[in-house]
Amino acid sequence: MHVLVIGAGGREHALCWGVARSPLATRLSCAPGNGGISQLAECVDIAVDDFDGIVAYCRAEAVDFVIVGPEGPLVAGLVDRLDAEKILAFGPSARAAILEGSKVFTKNLCKRHNIPTAAFEKFSDLAKAQDYIQERGGPIVVKADGLAAGKGAIVCETTEEALAAAEDILGGQFGDAGNEIVVEQFMVGEEASFFALCDGGNALPLATAQDHKAVFDGDRGPNTGGMGAYSPAPVMTDEMCQKTMERIILPTMRAMEQDGRPFKGVLFAGLMITERGPQLIEYNVRFGDPECQVLLARWQSDPLAALVAAAKGQLAGYEVDWSERAAITVVMAAQGYPGDYAKGSEINGIAEAEAIARVSVLHAGTQLEDGRMLSNGGRVLGVTAQGRDIRTARERAYQGIEAIDWPEGFCRSDIGWRAVEREEQAERDANESSVKNSDSVAMPMIFGDLK
Repeated sequence: MHVLVIGAGGREHALCWGVARSPLATRLSCAPGNGGISQLAECVDIAVDDFDGIVAYCRAEAVDFVIVGPEGPLVAGLVDRLDAEKILAFGPSARAAILEGSKVFTKNLCKRHNIPTAAFEKFSDLAKAQDYIQERGGPIVVKADGLAAGKGAIVCETTEEALAAAEDILGGQFGDAGNEIVVEQFMVGEEASFFALCDGGNALPLATAQDHKAVFDGDRGPNTGGMGAYSPAPVMTDEMCQKTMERIILPTMRAMEQDGRPFKGVLFAGLMITERGPQLIEYNVRFGDPECQVLLARWQSDPLAALVAAAKGQLAGYEVDWSERAAITVVMAAQGYPGDYAKGSEINGIAEAEAIARVSVLHAGTQLEDGRMLSNGGRVLGVTAQGRDIRTARERAYQGIEAIDWPEGFCRSDIGWRAVEREEQAERDANESSVKNSDSVAMPMIFGDLK
């Protein structure tokens, strides 16, 4: 099977990484790819929005299966175009991809079908939006309706911040994506990422993850596309996963089917785990980045076979095997990200990082030029590691970071901190329990000796 992956980021490197190990894949291409992807797939210089070019390549090179990575071409209808050309593709139609393409659509769907989410109102008029914000006060969340590269949701601590956010978005900060905004209640809880493979009628839950969106340690600073992630997410217990499927994923699948928008692909629910259970923050219609990296690190069975089954509508009874090991990805970004940053600096030490046991370096914004690996984006590398727990995986990931020589890059130093705190607390509780149990066992022995 000749597989073509569409995209150029860390998610696409992870997808290529998974496909390359499948016995079904006899040839692997990526359009346009990046410096890291070029080391395991044939990179072709076709932009993700060049639908004619993608179709022509599929025809000329006998592509059997296309995996569309980014949200942009999905929302724009690339899968529809491929379907019309009788080329099998993984991803939703444009009508189904609206779940990510319009936050207003998704919030209205949740309201109609009683899917738990934050209370909200939508606005295209700035004065009305600001009146609503003044009435509600902070903290409050202001979101652009359309695609904004993961930066369109602004959590505002104060009324003043929310008023400014509404003015910026409706004033053109994100172009047409901000023609309408959603202003919603601030939810209190812990965020988690939940993924389900969907074939239009069936939904298969995948592993869980948590990411870190803020650029600096302690979850401070502006939101980014993601500075790191880990899997599994401890907050997503079996009970919480079941509630997510019953209350959020399956009702959404039914609602989309009723609306004539059956969903195929991967449904990525950003959740807030509250006292009342899981609530939907928003939907994405593709694998997350950097969540995809940690999912593929733990995906033991054949990922390509599962994606093909979803695309063909054959997920009924399907199962995916997961490693019991934890995985973590630490993103290295160019200095200045998510603001202005320079491109073209040389990166060394990647081979040394990958020489560390269970460490892989997945590329996002890189290009290979005359044998030199150069930075070519904001988020540039994702150092991914596995371990028996999050703490062990994190230690290995940061060992990999230390091995990489790239003065122009930076990373957060606390990726996975919530999970590590949980693991350390569980260890302390186990030790205390062990001491108490040993004390209770010792007492009869002492009395026995006194006899």
